[in-house]
Amino acid sequence: MDLRYFAWLRERIGTGHEVIETEASTVRDLIEELKQRSEAHAFAFSDLGSIRAAVDQDLVEFDAPLTGAREVAFFPPMTGG
Repeated sequence: MDLRYFAWLRERIGTGHEVIETEASTVRDLIEELKQRSEAHAFAFSDLGSIRAAVDQDLVEFDAPLTGAREVAFFPPMTGG
């Protein structure tokens, strides 16, 4: 699965892209798995209220299933302007 990180998530993790194998069934499960990968991941995902997710470029909630997903992106909330 391709993972994409944007803005301060990319800075905290140290990369904008990872390819992983996962058994996670939801976005929340994936986040919990990622938090175990490194201290940087744990720090980046420490405040889930400041993170949004997209699965295959569709904005989703953390309980969204990952069945068949090819890409998950994580980014801070978007603001208008």
